[in-house]
Amino acid sequence: MRPARRPATSAAFVGASWLCLFIGVLAFLAGLWNAEKMLQSEKGFYLAVMLLGLYAAVSLQKVVRDRLEGIPVSGLYYGLSWVALGAALALLATGLWNASLAPSEKGFYGMAFVLSLFAAVAVQKNVRDKAAEAAEAGGGPDTRPPGD
Repeated sequence: MRPARRPATSAAFVGASWLCLFIGVLAFLAGLWNAEKMLQSEKGFYLAVMLLGLYAAVSLQKVVRDRLEGIPVSGLYYGLSWVALGAALALLATGLWNASLAPSEKGFYGMAFVLSLFAAVAVQKNVRDKAAEAAEAGGGPDTRPPGD
């Protein structure tokens, strides 16, 4: 018996996800660019934390979905994905806590970061859903594990 077919991902949700990702990342980067009180090393730190967070969020979304779909994922990679996301959140929180920024600036960076992570997960989900829809229709890459 085949599982029930999922409803197609709407173009509005896909567009909104991409828009939120661009808004979050561009706002974060614009904030770093215009920050006058921050040293270059601080700006580099926040940029590296943003990149780590985006990668970790997408990676975690992928391994969680792989497990739900029965695709083998090693426990080590699954755990590392959680640790990487937790580390990115902890590094940002610690960096902002110790930064000599106004509370409104700290809140701005925190919200732009969280928006970007959430949007990255939504974009990854949409990409995966579209690939699955194309595979079901017979017109795209097969995302099923070998042997199915």
